[in-house]
Amino acid sequence: MTVPRLLQRGSGRLASLVIVASLGILIALASLTPTYAADLAPLTIETSGGTKQFQVEIAADEATRERGLMYRQSLAADHGMLFVFDSDRQISMWMKNTYIPLDMVFIRSDGRIHRIEERTTPFSERVIEAGDKVRYVLELAGGTAAALGVKRGDLVRAAAIKP
Repeated sequence: MTVPRLLQRGSGRLASLVIVASLGILIALASLTPTYAADLAPLTIETSGGTKQFQVEIAADEATRERGLMYRQSLAADHGMLFVFDSDRQISMWMKNTYIPLDMVFIRSDGRIHRIEERTTPFSERVIEAGDKVRYVLELAGGTAAALGVKRGDLVRAAAIKP
């Protein structure tokens, strides 16, 4: 293996440039690394076909809700994120910077599913609305709701859902 001539001469400038460039690349990569919410919490959905169990991250503050599942490369079939709002409201979501298709489950304050937007399109800036006032949004891996028979009116239970 040969060492480039500039390095053989002990060029301090080149070494400094390489270090600065490397740090810049690491900082850029760190900003793309997904940040996970606090610990996972259990969540169940009571469907006509039985109870389905998940482990979810809770997004209960503005910063966590804004970040959501952006930049994630995958999501396990039994995992998700529950967005918790302090009151019933017309909630809108989008898929900007989201790499994986998701099912968005809009949940009323009593824990009942109001609407499901299935298999959302990654990176889309299309606004996805609840269609009525809701308090929670559950994001699951795309196709999960249909695969498990989750439907409007099913009951979602979690410690964070307080009817």
